[in-house]
This record gives sequence, C-alpha cells and structure tokens, in this order.
Amino acid sequence: MTKRLDGKVALITGAAQGLGLAMAETFVREGARVAVVDINGDAAVAVAERLGDAAIGIKANVTRIADVEMTIAATVEKFGRLDILVNNAGSTHANGPFENVTEEEFDRVFALNVKSIYLYSKAVVATMRAQKSGVILNLGSTAGLRPRPGLVWYNATKGAVHNITQSLALELAPDNIRVCALAPVATETPLLATFMGGDTPEKRARMLGIVPLGRLGQPADVANAALYLASDEAAFITGVVLEIDGGRCV
Repeated sequence: MTKRLDGKVALITGAAQGLGLAMAETFVREGARVAVVDINGDAAVAVAERLGDAAIGIKANVTRIADVEMTIAATVEKFGRLDILVNNAGSTHANGPFENVTEEEFDRVFALNVKSIYLYSKAVVATMRAQKSGVILNLGSTAGLRPRPGLVWYNATKGAVHNITQSLALELAPDNIRVCALAPVATETPLLATFMGGDTPEKRARMLGIVPLGRLGQPADVANAALYLASDEAAFITGVVLEIDGGRCV
C-alpha cells in the first residue's frame, strides 16, 4: 500500500526530542527519508539509528549559516533531494514579567525561533526551485495568535513566524513551493514547564481551563497535522497557520 510520503525527503530541525522527534517518527512511518537535525548530535544520531536506513542524524546549530548549509548539503548528498523542510527547533524564556527577560535571553529566543527560519529558507530555496516543488513547515504557536502574559517576547517570535510563513507563501508560490505554519497550544514536551512557569497540578488545571477540548496537546497531534500539510493531499494549501489547539483560539 502506498504511504503518504513515499519518495519524499524531509529535514526536521530540533528532531531529537519533543515535537521534532514525533514528526521524524511519523514521517518515516509514512515512507519519507528524514534528516534528524539537532544541537544534541549524539541524540540526533541515536534517533536516526533507531529509525533505520531511512534516517540520518546531524549535529547542527540552526542559528549559524555554515551549519544550516551543511545540513542541507548532507541531506541532498545522502538522499538525492530535499522535499520537506520543517523549521521546528525553538525555545522560550521563563514565564514571568517581560522586564525580567535579559537581553541575552531575548537574543537567544529570537535567534532560535526566527533567525533560524531566515537562514534555512534562504539556504533551501535553490534546491526546491531546481526541483520545482517543495514544502516548508514552520513551528508557530497559539502564543502568536492569542498571547498570554508572562511570555511577551516568546509570543512576539511566534507572531513573526506566522507573518514570515504567509509572506514566504506568497513569494514562493510561483516556484510551486508551499509554506505553512503549525500553531499548537501547550503540548507535552520538555519545554512545557518553562511555558507554564513550573509544572504543578494548579498550573496544569489553569492551562486545561483555556482549552475547550479539555486536554493538553500531544506530540502526535502536531506530527499528524504536519504529515497532512507535508503530503500531496495538501497540494492546494499554502500560507495557512494551522491551529492545533483543542479550540483554544476559537
């Protein structure tokens, strides 16, 4: 039986854990070959080894152009092409008053969440234009649609991601390159406690209270949405910021 990503090659950043890991597992299950890119090189290699011959693990800092270009070249050298780029790597600052965020933290979060997309989009476009096709998926957030206090600068990065996504979608449409964003609500990942300002029953209850479906997101929820947008089933969809939020943004 044909799988949904048969013949496709994907590069996923931040893929050694959390959402990126779930996407890598899902994409391989659905027939893709995947470059697992992460700042934790040992973890990236371990994930790739577990996924088998359909994956390679690459250590990279996604805020450095030399590393970004290296990951794209290594992926194309190994698999012959690159169809799907998932800009998943990202981070946040601690939940708290905006003035408590240091300039160093501000720069780090914007570099990981925004600059990395700038670098990867510039670096990958020649490959996708030569193929006359491609999909770029960026990790946004409900934080960029319905901001919460305590995460001002993180919220701002995700607003930027959404705008970048829609702008790139328009600019790259003539090249048959689709660009979409995923906007999850709070999801069970290693960053969850930082988003909430600590992981306590009270804070989880408060978070659940703003999600109409009454639960937090799971990595599989995001991976399944990414699978759809990356597949040919979504061939007429571009510029979308897809909310994966249990109704949070309604």
